[in-house]
Amino acid sequence: MRALGIDTSNYTTSAAVFDGSGGYNAGRLLEVRPGELGLRQSDALFQHIKHLPGRFAELQAEGWLTSLSAVGASTRPRAVEGSYMPCFLAGEGQGRTLADALGVPFYAVSHQQGHIAAAAWSAGRLELLDRPMLAWHLSGGTTELLYVEPDGVNVRAQCVGGTSDISAGQLIDRTGVLLGLPFPAGKALDALASESDLIGGFPVKLNGLTFSLSGMENKGKALAEQGRPPAEIARFTLETVASAVRRATDAARKRWPGLPVLCSGGVASSRLLRTVMSDAAFAGPQYSTDNAMGAAILAWRSLRQEAEA
Repeated sequence: MRALGIDTSNYTTSAAVFDGSGGYNAGRLLEVRPGELGLRQSDALFQHIKHLPGRFAELQAEGWLTSLSAVGASTRPRAVEGSYMPCFLAGEGQGRTLADALGVPFYAVSHQQGHIAAAAWSAGRLELLDRPMLAWHLSGGTTELLYVEPDGVNVRAQCVGGTSDISAGQLIDRTGVLLGLPFPAGKALDALASESDLIGGFPVKLNGLTFSLSGMENKGKALAEQGRPPAEIARFTLETVASAVRRATDAARKRWPGLPVLCSGGVASSRLLRTVMSDAAFAGPQYSTDNAMGAAILAWRSLRQEAEA
């Protein structure tokens, strides 16, 4: 029993297949012009439509696009009322069409639910989806601390903390572009930061479980204007993010003692963050960034539940 998942987020076109134990994800980053800080939704949607056939071809070549029993797709950023982003229409449209053509069920999930499912599975902790936990969604557009509970075979995520303005991913990408790195800049900034000794980040103020990172962008610019080495600026940025996540996590654990912590999203692939948050479960590096494996996993779980009913 195999399930196909599709995710067309703002910067990655992905298709994946999950069979209950293993799977394969075929992803491709969208193209952003050098020096720019993102894409318009119309451009992202066009690129997804252009790139999806290639993702299916890769799955076919790897022997995964056979015996499909269900199709799932990310249809919105979060599972909350009003959550919408046009780029997800590409994956949803393809998914519903394929499901109809194959005569199999279609399951809609949110991009965030997919991140959580892929992170739990790739961390070897799929059982976390069946119990309460704390989860970080740390990506290019999101820095949210979530209280997560089971919702049937899916999860219900309530935002309880995170950033009040720009996300950690936006800070990292903007700092990277400032330093001449390609967008998205997370991987390159992480590598650059490893060239600097530990210098300590800025201790941003916590307001409950919430913190602000917008001022850190200006601090990075100031360091660059002072002629500080790029590696030092990269390290300062990532240490600031890691420290804020660590302190917010510790505060949340006082409110919800004993809950496991799961980290997902592209920023969660940072080696520095993984060191600072060594007691948390992390998505595998391939499944920290945007992917369709979570949509495939959740579709498979839904299909299994219906088969067992």
